[in-house]
Amino acid sequence: MVVNDEMRPEYDFSGGVRGKYYEAYMQSSNIIVLDPDVAEIFRDSAAVNEALRLIAKIAKSIAV
Repeated sequence: MVVNDEMRPEYDFSGGVRGKYYEAYMQSSNIIVLDPDVAEIFRDSAAVNEALRLIAKIAKSIAV
């Protein structure tokens, strides 16, 4: 096992708080990983959102 220790002596995390922003990050972050073949079609989040909104609209219109 190779250890890549890039911590420099001048780094000081002694006053740090573990997980300080964890809850806020989890509430504002929603990452979804696309399979490569899907990512070729939907190049950015705007394209994915547009497609999902269209699917949701169709699903609502045929829901019983």
